Amino acid sequence: MLRWESNNTLSSQERARLGAVPKVPRPWRRSKGEAKEEETESKLFLIANELLQTERAYVARLHLLDQVFCLRLTEEAERGSFPPEVIRNIFSNISSIYSFHCQFLLPDLESCICRWQEGPGLGKALLQYAPFLRMYADYVRNFDGAMELLKTWTERSSAFRSIINDVQSQEVCGRLTLQDHMLEPVQRVPRYEMLLKDYLKKLPEDHPDYQFSQKSLQVISMAATHSNSAIQKAESQKRQLEIYKMVGEEEVVNPTNQFLKEGRLRKLAARNTLAMERHLFMFSNFLLCCRPRFSLVGQRFTVRCKVDVDGMQVHQTTNEDHPYTFQVSGKERTLELQASCERDRDEWIKIIQDAIGEFQEKQETFRLAPKENA
Repeated sequence: MLRWESNNTLSSQERARLGAVPKVPRPWRRSKGEAKEEETESKLFLIANELLQTERAYVARLHLLDQVFCLRLTEEAERGSFPPEVIRNIFSNISSIYSFHCQFLLPDLESCICRWQEGPGLGKALLQYAPFLRMYADYVRNFDGAMELLKTWTERSSAFRSIINDVQSQEVCGRLTLQDHMLEPVQRVPRYEMLLKDYLKKLPEDHPDYQFSQKSLQVISMAATHSNSAIQKAESQKRQLEIYKMVGEEEVVNPTNQFLKEGRLRKLAARNTLAMERHLFMFSNFLLCCRPRFSLVGQRFTVRCKVDVDGMQVHQTTNEDHPYTFQVSGKERTLELQASCERDRDEWIKIIQDAIGEFQEKQETFRLAPKENA
């Protein structure tokens, strides 16, 4: 296990082990007359080495989460400042993830690089560990709830808040929040998938590691699908909170609501040709048409109208004076909007159509559910 010194930095021995950059070995089957093969060998090594370097940094972040944040909060919980189950529910299975990477995956990746002169073997090294990446499913499923608990107890408990602020203020945190660090495990599996795809693309099909790499990629891609979904949801929720601060519309942060798109458009007046600048926010449940307003504390908007997706329709329109227009109509309001170009208009129409379609599918599912259960 990694050791954490009193100043919350890795011990000098561990820093040396994690920070050492391997020397580039002689490529496999190097031939002076085969420049293309040498170039391929070099690219394969660079990909494998990038994976190793990022893995070292990742293990250090996992150490920060498990052995600093989680440990200090657990110790405080044992003093009765807040319930111990809160900490368990926030950090989920981060201890298992940390142990797996620190004790198994990282050492084997280092061995893989050290043996590189015997031939590229990244696929084989990953294959034996790829099934263990399924443990990320628990962490990813728990992530949304963990963020909610973290927000709740940061506001509710001064002891909880004090520990988090203290650790976040230290250099080891890199000016990032606990939420930022907790997102890293969600992002890690897609990173493996991306690098392995690049490695496989450059690996000759007749190479011994090719089949190992293909099998590894299949397993890792399945795990990455869950992580990508969680990343998108986390980014959407973060943006929703930012939008809520800008517009003050409480429905923006409704858990059933999902942020889809935003942008500047021009709203055409109903009785004349005047076009007014507006900022639109499209969500899965409604569309907000806003007017920018002056503020000394960051960008702010005044909501001019809200159109619910329930009953919404959208279609392209033709206006001789204003190109690239489309119309959004709801049960109570109709907006004629002008985009900056044809592509922007088409993107808006598609996003809105997709939101309407998904909403209608959900409504149909709810309508049929009682019959199916009967």
